[in-house]
Order: sequence, then structure tokens, then C-alpha cells
Amino acid sequence: MLVGAFDDTIPVSRIVSGKLRRYYHLTIIRQLLWPRLVLLNIRDSFLVLFGFIQSFFKLLVWRPDVVFTKGGYVCLPVGMAAKVLRIPLVIHDSDAHPGLTNRVLSRWASAIATGAPLEYYPYPKAISRYVGIPISADFHPFSGSERRDAREQWGIDQDRPLIVITGGGLGAQRMNDATSQTLDELLKLGSVVLIAGSAQYDELRALTPEYDDAFQLHAFVSKGMAQLLGTADVVVTRAGATTILELAALEKPTILVPNGKLTGGHQLKNAKVYDDAKAVVIVDEEAMVERPLLLRDAVKGVLDDKLAAQAMAKRFSAFARPTAAKDMADMITGAAKHKL
Repeated sequence: MLVGAFDDTIPVSRIVSGKLRRYYHLTIIRQLLWPRLVLLNIRDSFLVLFGFIQSFFKLLVWRPDVVFTKGGYVCLPVGMAAKVLRIPLVIHDSDAHPGLTNRVLSRWASAIATGAPLEYYPYPKAISRYVGIPISADFHPFSGSERRDAREQWGIDQDRPLIVITGGGLGAQRMNDATSQTLDELLKLGSVVLIAGSAQYDELRALTPEYDDAFQLHAFVSKGMAQLLGTADVVVTRAGATTILELAALEKPTILVPNGKLTGGHQLKNAKVYDDAKAVVIVDEEAMVERPLLLRDAVKGVLDDKLAAQAMAKRFSAFARPTAAKDMADMITGAAKHKL
């Protein structure tokens, strides 16, 4: 996709592209011996070539002053076309370790923005800038009155600690399973809200009995997520880059359970940034599967030592970048002006 936004008045133009499928938990030999994987990667290399041709002619007609890409595999043919046509290219990397597309495009970029501090990237420092990730202004440290209002809105007990567990929009089966297996123990610590994702919602609904207002199960939250997270005493989540920085902006005590099987191990690398700063608690997913009570123990550790949790959240908040959107826009317009 070359141009797009949530605003449907903005024209969208599509291209084809392909991706290189790699699996962090498998050796290169095992991947090469997987016939379907090899065939899909060969097919997709031709899709990238075709996408480059499409992008070249689209950009030739439009002649934009600058091209901005975010690192997904669809960005590769667009960035390559921009290079050939000598159009300034600006890239942004949300994850703490660059993906393959951005590693390729960084060779030709006029400017590079990063979601984490620059020391985690191999990019040239002269053209790179740590801007963070643009997030909604709804994510900010909550006052006492905002916390009370949010709890009233969500029907959550004002007097008990609140534990929010979320695996993102698609959910996270291993986190969901650990939560359901330890739910009675977690409820001894406080109220629990589990955002399970739609795929496992019905199964979990059948496994988790009603606990009055102490437990809420949701498939997905489309509105009010900032309010729910903002009123939590501890949040357990995956290590996606945007979610991490939303929680940093909320100054929230956070437990990360990174998914180690995703391509490039990017969630493990995201988590390491904040673990290095002692800004979050990390729970190893494989260990949690073997011993689900590790999740309960991590939550208890945060809730039992409020002063340590507050200090951790304060260190976490140092990574928040409230001006990220403006800084990113300045880099894009700056690259366009430099061309002129």
C-alpha cells in the first residue's frame, strides 16, 4: 500500500509485494528443508519485483517530494523505486531491532527515525533520530480522579488492585491459558480484566466462571483502552513496540511476556531495551507454560512492593515521547525541503 490512513477521504493505491518468511525459533537448515516455506519465499521474490515495477510507474507519475515508509515488507519495492527515482526516503523503525526491509532501505534513506534509543540500531547516527512512536494523547499519567472515573466507567471495584492482562488485538493463547489456570490465585491479589482476543474468547468464557465484578473477560476493546490501562495497578502484556510505549506514557507498572517465536525475535529485543533500564518485569513465556504460577508470582511481586513498582514505572516513563508525531512530521518535511 503506497498511501493510506484511517481517513477514507485520502486516496489509497495498492501494489503487490512479498515477504521473506523466517522463523526465529527454527534453524536455517530446518527452514531450508521445509519445501512449502522455500517455495513461498521464491514466489514472493517475484512479487517484490512486480511491486517494484508498479511502484516505479506510480511514483514516476506522482513525483512526490518525499517517500515515508514504516518497515513492513510492502515498503521494500516502494523504497527501491524511490531510490531509483532519486526521491528522498524517510524510514521509521518501531521495534528495537530493525527488520529486513528497513535494514535494506536504510542504505538509501535520507533520514531514519527510531522507536527506541539509537544504541539499539546499526544505523548511521548522522541521519538517525530517536523520536519514539506516535501515540494518542489519551495515553498519559492518570490523576486520582481520572482513575476513579475510569473504574466507574468500567464497573471495577474502586478499593481493590486492578490487574489487566492483554495479548493485543488477536490475543495470546499462552498468556490466556496461564491466566485461566491461575485465575483463582490472581483474584486473591485483586480484580482481573483479561482481553483474550476473539479466537479463544468462547473457550475461555466456558472455562472461567462468573466472579461478580472481580473478573471481566473481553474479546477485544475498541474504545476506552487508554482508560482501562490507565486505571490498572499492573499490566501484563506482550512486547509489541506501540503497546510498550503507550504503557510508558501512562507510567504504568508493566510485566512483559515477549513472544520469542516471531520473525527476528523482535519482541525479545523490544523487551530487552526496557529490561536493561529496569523499567519493566520480564516473564519468560516458555517457563510460564511449564509453571503458570510464574505469572501470579510476577504480579504479586509488583503489587506487594508499591515503592519499587512506582520507581520502575518512573524509569519506564522516561521512554515516553509525547512529541513523537510532531518530530516525525518535521523529519519528513525536512527531507522534502532538503530536496528543494
